[in-house]
Amino acid sequence: MNLAVKDADQSVRFCSTLFGVEQRVLKSADVKWMTEDPRVNFAMSTRSEDHEVDHLGIQVGGREELGEIAGRLESTGLGVCDKGEARCCYAHSHKARVRGPEGLAWESFFTFGSDPLNGEGMVVPEPAAAGPYRPA
Repeated sequence: MNLAVKDADQSVRFCSTLFGVEQRVLKSADVKWMTEDPRVNFAMSTRSEDHEVDHLGIQVGGREELGEIAGRLESTGLGVCDKGEARCCYAHSHKARVRGPEGLAWESFFTFGSDPLNGEGMVVPEPAAAGPYRPA
């Protein structure tokens, strides 16, 4: 995947924090991460004005891992939307969402079941978060 960005410095800081590792390639117009956990090959560049990606997701293997990534998202200072338990995309999941520096929606999620509907919806309303995301 390659994402076109306006501000490379700000986006590099955000993605390095999100992935928990520094970039492997940093050239004048290109940056690349290849992470092992989560296993992602992600690149971005400043070559294009187009921003056509709707959202990016990182699927994790369990609640503890989701809490870890959500904690890293909290540390970006961009405000994590604590969705908690949700039903969407024909799945039953726990989610944490944030809008990155480019305005692109990122979500980290742990899926623990299927759902017959594709609609977006909360399963259990959660009180306003007063701290880092902690999945139930």
